[in-house]
Amino acid sequence: MKNYILFFIALLFVNLKVYAQASCPDKFDEIDISCIQKYESKFKKMTLPIGKDDSKIQYMTFFYKTTNGLYGKFVIRSTYLSKNECSVFLDATTFQGDKVLKPNSTLSIANEFNSWGKQSLGFDETSINDFSLSVENGRCVLKSEGAVAKLYKKTNEEKIIQGNDLLYMAGAFLIGLAVFLIARTVFQDEDRFKAQEKLEDADQEEEVEETKDIILKYSRPFFKRYFSPVVMGMKNKKKIKDKYRRKLASAGMTKQLTPEDFFAFKLFLILGFPIVYLALRSFLEVEQDWPLSATPLVSLFGYVYPDIWIKGKIDARRKEIISSMPFVVDMLALSVEAGLDFVAAMQKVIEKAPKSALVDEFETMIKDTKIGASRAEALRQMGWRIDALPVSSFCATLIAADSVGASIGPILKTLSGELRQKRSATAEKLGAQAATKLLFPMIFLVLPAVAIVIAAPIALEFLGGGG
Repeated sequence: MKNYILFFIALLFVNLKVYAQASCPDKFDEIDISCIQKYESKFKKMTLPIGKDDSKIQYMTFFYKTTNGLYGKFVIRSTYLSKNECSVFLDATTFQGDKVLKPNSTLSIANEFNSWGKQSLGFDETSINDFSLSVENGRCVLKSEGAVAKLYKKTNEEKIIQGNDLLYMAGAFLIGLAVFLIARTVFQDEDRFKAQEKLEDADQEEEVEETKDIILKYSRPFFKRYFSPVVMGMKNKKKIKDKYRRKLASAGMTKQLTPEDFFAFKLFLILGFPIVYLALRSFLEVEQDWPLSATPLVSLFGYVYPDIWIKGKIDARRKEIISSMPFVVDMLALSVEAGLDFVAAMQKVIEKAPKSALVDEFETMIKDTKIGASRAEALRQMGWRIDALPVSSFCATLIAADSVGASIGPILKTLSGELRQKRSATAEKLGAQAATKLLFPMIFLVLPAVAIVIAAPIALEFLGGGG
């Protein structure tokens, strides 16, 4: 009896050993030629469709026999399929005696001029058409041409490359927790935000001009709601206010934005610009032309964009104010000479003069005097807001005249004449600069024409003499 038991144990051991020898390893790199040869009887022509979801075929391992009779294996690492491109990235190994070949095994075709190409590869040193990638019946397919192949199975590279599932679960949990906390904060503060919004709308009922900047228009609801409260709670809020208050005043944006809102706008665009960039990159299918490595630069540009935008607003507003100053100061001088005091003259200018940035500043100055500021202080504030030399000179002159009790009518008339002269001098200067700037392009345009005019008769005479 004991002998029979030992016999069956030995038979079971042999069967297990034979079974172990018949099966191949689970890892792609451990599969050798002897394992591949065991499946030779099942080799045949193969056709493998490539879809946008490569998870179904990713890490599939195939055994093959090349056109020249060499055995090998390849695993599909990844695929890419778009409207105009199809690519398959393989990792192939061909056994040639004692040598192990690692052939180029990347196939990629493109749709050019409404016609798909075809690419073939050889998996040994001499064959050139073992496998091919092409489009058949509207589908991208990987086919065996001169070679024959057999699907083995998915190997364990998938788990190695994708990482531990526990990390994915932990990441998903943390993302869900973050979304929950953000949603909770949003809904808790909703009532307070609505009340604050109504108060701001009541304060800004007189604001009729809507911002023309598209980015600010569509970003404002987001940064005003989610980023401005964060900035309001920052410790260096005073520095932010001091840094951006004058810029906003010079741009005439004090009604639309506070310094805290402006800084929140900058912070929001650090995230907003990359999100728009990635969305356009995916929607337009320009992944190769718009690299992911440019995302940090897009984010940086989002942070500096508000500064560029506000600087452009300031420059445009200064030019508008300086351009309208002679006419407005003339009207102010006429009103004062007609018997009105300075404040009443400004009020008359506000009523009669065309709408402009300077008229808006006069209106703000009148409001400052009505709430208790002296005329000199209101003028200083206007000069501080506009931050332009002609306006600063205008305000300083009126403050000096007011301090000594001089009549401001003749002073305003003199200032108007000086402003007209400066505007004429500026126009002449810009005209001279334009002529200089046009000189060099004109040289490159005129010289070839002059050369043709001079050389053409000489060439005709030469050709006529030669004939």
